Amino acid sequence: MNSKILGSVAIVAGTAIGGGMLALPLATASLGTIPALLLLIVIWGISIYTSLLMLEINLRVGVGLNLHSITGKTLGKVGQLIQGGSFLSLLFALTMVYLMGGSSLLESKMAMVGMDVGSQFSVLLFTLIFGGIIAIGVSWIDKVSRVLFTSMITLLVIVVAYLLPEVDMSLMMNNSTEGMVTSSDLTNLWLAAIPIVFTSFGFHVCIATIVRYLDGDAMSLRKVLIIGSTIPLVCYILWLVVTLGTLGGKTVHEFAGSLPLLVTALQGVAESSVLKSFIDLFANFALVTSFLGVTMSLLDYVAELTRAKENALGRVQTWLLTFVPPLLCALYYPDGFYKVLGFAAIPLVVIIIFLPIAMALRQRKQNLGGYQVCGGNTALGLAGLAGLAIILAQLWVAL
Repeated sequence: MNSKILGSVAIVAGTAIGGGMLALPLATASLGTIPALLLLIVIWGISIYTSLLMLEINLRVGVGLNLHSITGKTLGKVGQLIQGGSFLSLLFALTMVYLMGGSSLLESKMAMVGMDVGSQFSVLLFTLIFGGIIAIGVSWIDKVSRVLFTSMITLLVIVVAYLLPEVDMSLMMNNSTEGMVTSSDLTNLWLAAIPIVFTSFGFHVCIATIVRYLDGDAMSLRKVLIIGSTIPLVCYILWLVVTLGTLGGKTVHEFAGSLPLLVTALQGVAESSVLKSFIDLFANFALVTSFLGVTMSLLDYVAELTRAKENALGRVQTWLLTFVPPLLCALYYPDGFYKVLGFAAIPLVVIIIFLPIAMALRQRKQNLGGYQVCGGNTALGLAGLAGLAIILAQLWVAL
């Protein structure tokens, strides 16, 4: 496996792994560990299929085109409008998620040193500090992101290695919600977990870039997408095992979606002060890495939409348009970290399931040849039903 393929695998895995990992135990604790792991595997299978479907579409339209151009060439202006609106909604929702998660961790750290600053001030401070990095430029963001991602994966390996011996199999095998919730509540908890798990496998936005980087080599690209999406699955499984297997689903469920409580509880399991620091650093690196990647994409997209000038005033205007909408939402809804992550699944379904299905159906009628993912129209229909189920699950919980 050459360096370009290895680098592409890292990009795919790195795009998926991030702050969503921290939300997985909070979202799935009430299901029981084994059902949660099964849900991960099912969503992983859907993600692999949809990524290969997007690869098929990309290769037929042309190597080197971005997602917006691919959609326009296949579905026209209406398709581009739907894709653009969904993409913008997804990035705004994810930016809001990471502002809330990052600021809650920042607030807890400041409280530990006797500074009770409140959630709103911590949101503003987090935005100014890490949003300021975005304003510096792409080259610096790239350097910072590489260091943070490498550090995050290293810390994950260390934390999992140290916590695995502490896993209690009885905690994993017991029904975590027994005696806690009714069957109706359990149904709602399942429906709430599905969109969050789906969003945690959202690496598809980088596929067009990878296709261009590997010069449209279908077999290499297929290998990259399968391996690159399997790495997050393995990381998520290990993370759920060490969190739910050491704390128990009942305990994590009682955190009510609080990220600081989850981090503090995991630190309580660790006997070493060094390991406690590693857990804290891992949580911070996971959030900041995702925050930088998402907000960099959002900033570029906003600049493209507004045709902002490449001067100081233009950059300030673009920065404000990028951060003010999600900042206002985070200020007045500070405790919705994993709930809003579920809402992000709706535009993600449109981008990586519904639109690719429509494009594939149109292309296949033209008999263009080349790479085609297996399964035919049956697989397309099943993928469409899965996408519809994810959206309905989120809407049911929201309503």
